[in-house]
Amino acid sequence: MPVSSLVRVACIQMEPRFGDTSANVAHSLTLIARAAEGGAKLIVLPELANTGYVFETREEAFGLAETIPNGPSCQAWAQIARERGLHIVAGITEREGTALYNSAVVIGPEGHIGTYRKMHLWGNENLFFEPGNNGFPVFHTALGRIGVAICYDGWFPETYRLQALQGADIVCVPTNWVPIPGQAEGREAMANILAMAAAHSNSLYIACADRIGTERGQPFEGQSLILSYTGWPAAGPASRDGEEIVSAEIDLGAARRARNWNDFNQVLRDRRTDVYAEMLGAPISRGWY
Repeated sequence: MPVSSLVRVACIQMEPRFGDTSANVAHSLTLIARAAEGGAKLIVLPELANTGYVFETREEAFGLAETIPNGPSCQAWAQIARERGLHIVAGITEREGTALYNSAVVIGPEGHIGTYRKMHLWGNENLFFEPGNNGFPVFHTALGRIGVAICYDGWFPETYRLQALQGADIVCVPTNWVPIPGQAEGREAMANILAMAAAHSNSLYIACADRIGTERGQPFEGQSLILSYTGWPAAGPASRDGEEIVSAEIDLGAARRARNWNDFNQVLRDRRTDVYAEMLGAPISRGWY
């Protein structure tokens, strides 16, 4: 009988208030507690969930940024993770020395597990943040192997492929999706379509937590969702404009077991590594896939 590795995952779709870090974190804790009461053990928050997104100056961004893991936002998330036995992936404005990063922390019941820094910066982020400098780490946790991406990272197939090749079971995506030029009224977010394709083509769970609302004139798309390794939604998408918790019970081990599509095809092993480098030239070691 196959070994089951069931875990309930929740994506929290919320509306941070720009610059009100303490209130944003307090609100996130309320929603995290609600998700935990529903059985969630892995919880994903949006991109820059503690500060909001639309900075006007680097000085403003720097003033709102925190160090990891000792800043107050991380400490608050670590406390609820410890009390409730949770794993949390949360977007945060990070300061390291004089450098700023658009980051996501991975926190477990024992505290800080690791940090992912957004690799592909979008728009005015380039004025405030440094591009990520720690690649695409995969964090080995008690629940399974967790990868992370942030928003615009999802437009690059390499983001998911490199994590799948390292043995990731799920990629958690804190995000702040915005409307895309040419998007017809009422159409689903382009990011949802890209994430569905990535989940299918890598046989990988993907959990996307978006924000809602309009901040300094910038509207956000909502539509948070959790994708099965098949590419089809396991939960969601959520609405465009409401705070919601999207939740699904998934079997993380199934993502790797199901990569054998038939007697001949396995989506990662079928790659033509005689034509292109197995790890796409990245200085990382492959995992089990």
